[in-house]
Amino acid sequence: MRLILSVLLLFALCLRLTGQELQCNVSVSSARIEGTYKEIFNSMRTDISEFMNNRKWTDHQFAVDERIVCTIFIQVTDQIGADEFKGTMQVQLNRPIFNSSYQSPILNIKDNDFDVRYVEFQPLEFSETSNTNALTNILAYYAYVILGFDYDTFSPMGGTPYFQRARDIVNKSQNAHEKGWRAFEGNYNRFWMIDNLSNKAYSPFRDLMYRYHRLGLDVMSDKPNVGRSEIADALRNIQKVYRSRPDTYINRMFFDAKSDEIVNLFSSGSTDEKSRVISILSECDPANSGKYEKITQQKVF
Repeated sequence: MRLILSVLLLFALCLRLTGQELQCNVSVSSARIEGTYKEIFNSMRTDISEFMNNRKWTDHQFAVDERIVCTIFIQVTDQIGADEFKGTMQVQLNRPIFNSSYQSPILNIKDNDFDVRYVEFQPLEFSETSNTNALTNILAYYAYVILGFDYDTFSPMGGTPYFQRARDIVNKSQNAHEKGWRAFEGNYNRFWMIDNLSNKAYSPFRDLMYRYHRLGLDVMSDKPNVGRSEIADALRNIQKVYRSRPDTYINRMFFDAKSDEIVNLFSSGSTDEKSRVISILSECDPANSGKYEKITQQKVF
């Protein structure tokens, strides 16, 4: 009887635990591609989903309900040949907030340099040491970026090893045919994202991600005023980064993900708190200054 119970408990544990870290929902749109054979895009979606979700990205053990939920949406705009495709890739990441059903947006970025080769029924291969496959290089890069951001929101600088792996992919892709990996190809690409995240001069941004989520949002269910005050103070970090260099990619990424959430958070703050926050937001994200005026309206987060 004890043996049977032990086997059942072990089986239950195996069902609950998984080696994989990501629960990545993948969509591939081919609406702009003419032609009758569309099944290749369904195969692409399946293969990308399996690559992201079945690969072991860290040395840590994740329970099924601890997997990091993220989304990849690929829009294929051109088919150059039988196996070469160009388009865009949007990456989104949300983080569950402690003692709440709320999911806080962490990333909402669009990569305009999706240029890959994909052969249907051919396994997706990725090497940490060589530049062998444009598609898996991009996917692995964003897998590590997702992990880095998620870990940064739970512990100070917790995402460092994963940002370093993303940087390694950038470094080995400097001679790649495809765009997006080099500094001179634009201000908002994969090179500049990981450059910003690795640059010690911009470390206040990563401290902001920890304070905003772990010390701010995670305590708001019990102490909303304490959590909101911590977030208001932490926003000074993005101001430091902005004043150091206004056109950083991380500044843009932060507000693309967070502007609506910040409005909701501080619409119920004190008058002094609102004034301080609006001053920071208007300086660092002037494009959304009209949106931040809504903070003066009373709402409940």
